[in-house]
This record gives sequence, C-alpha cells and structure tokens, in this order.
Amino acid sequence: MQREEKQQDSALEAIIMRVNDLKNAISAMIFKVEHEYETLNWPNFLDNFALISGHLTSLSKVLGHDKALNLRGLTVLPLRLSPEKDEELLRLTENRIPTFAHDLVPDYLRTKLEPQAEQKMMQLEAKAANVNIDTSHDYNKQLAQYTKVISHVWDIANKAREDWEGEVSTRATQAQTSSAADTHALLAAVGMGKGLKSDSIQMVQSGVNPVANSMMVGRPGNQQQTTGQGPLGNPPMGQMNKAPSAIKTNIKAASQIHPYR
Repeated sequence: MQREEKQQDSALEAIIMRVNDLKNAISAMIFKVEHEYETLNWPNFLDNFALISGHLTSLSKVLGHDKALNLRGLTVLPLRLSPEKDEELLRLTENRIPTFAHDLVPDYLRTKLEPQAEQKMMQLEAKAANVNIDTSHDYNKQLAQYTKVISHVWDIANKAREDWEGEVSTRATQAQTSSAADTHALLAAVGMGKGLKSDSIQMVQSGVNPVANSMMVGRPGNQQQTTGQGPLGNPPMGQMNKAPSAIKTNIKAASQIHPYR
C-alpha cells in the first residue's frame, strides 16, 4: 500500500507539473492578447500557440504512459464541506476558490459537461445525424463547382503573370536602337554649333550656304560659276526667259459668268 501510494504521489506530482506549465502558457497568451494587442504580431501568436500545443503533448504522454497513474479508476471525494473561508484552499487554488461549500462541490468535482453544454452537444449531434444524403450531395456538388471556378481564375491569373514576365524579359533583351550620347552631341551641334569645323562656320558667316556649295561641287559642269550668275549658280531675275506656253487660255470677265445676272 505504501508503495502504491508513493507511485500515486509521484504520478500526481508529474501531472501537476505538466498542468501548471500548460496553465502558465495559457495565462501568458491571454495576457499578451489583452494587454499587448497593439504590438502583438502573428508569428509571436503562433509561437505561443505552439508552446501550448507542446505542453498538451507532454501531458498526453504522461497520462498515456504504461506506468502512469490510472485516473479513471480513482474517485475524488470531499472530506469536509464548510461555507467558511479556507485559507489553505485559497492558497492551493491561487486565490480562486475561497470556500468549499455544498453549492460549489458539484461544479469543481464534475467529471462530465455541464447540463446546458451537454444538451447543446446532443442537439448538434442529432442535427448532424439527420442531415439528408441528397443535401450533402448538393453541398459537395456546389463545393466542386466553386473549386472549379477558383481554379480557372487562378489559371488566368498565372497566365497573365507569365505573359507580363515574358514581356518584361523581352524588353530587357531587345537591342538598343538609340544612343543618348549621339543625341546629346546632335542637339549641341544644332543648338550651339558645338563640334562643327571652322571653315563651315566661316562660310555660314559670309553668306554662303555650305550645303548648297557642297551639292554644286559634287556635280560635273558646275565646277566654276559663270559670270552673271548668283551665289547659287542661278541667273539673275532680269535675264530669266519665259518659256512659251502651248496652252491657250480664255479668260472671261467675272460679270459675264455670274449665275445670278
């Protein structure tokens, strides 16, 4: 009997330690949610949740061990009920249970759900059992249709993204057809004469068009200007002969062809 009592005590101590760890993790998580909700982010929340899950796993291993205490075969009975305040009970329960009276014992030593919660669970189970098979098939059919639509939209979005990425890569690999340096040099030459030769500048200042001069130099028979010609090799206005016109014109007065007279 003493050996069994020692085993029970050690098993209870291990269970109480795991339960306390779980309780502290839940309390810390509740404190963060209530007081640090402005700075609390999702990764920290998941870390706290993983910590609680780890404590639950440890408690399950302790309860499921071969040498663990079989709590199902034990019964908890109150030895003394009193409506007066119990300091020792208050210390053991961390100031949560001040008295161990007749009206509190059924709630604290309950091994089943509360009557209201149990009734609600029975109603939900009955509702789930009475679901029509055709209705469930309709739900599955609608779910399949929604899944198909979502998959189609997802494919369209992926195709658009691939096309956009292809256009971006094509633009990046296209050969450059312009030169910024040449453009700036051309603008500087046209606007400020930068980079032009000195003889071209002198010809422009003296009134000779260098473009026309180069055109005349390139033509055979225009090596020298004939006397009486202008700067561009054209005869003066007074020496220009009119070519005879072969078209006869008949000009009438405007008063003769007026339609309203």
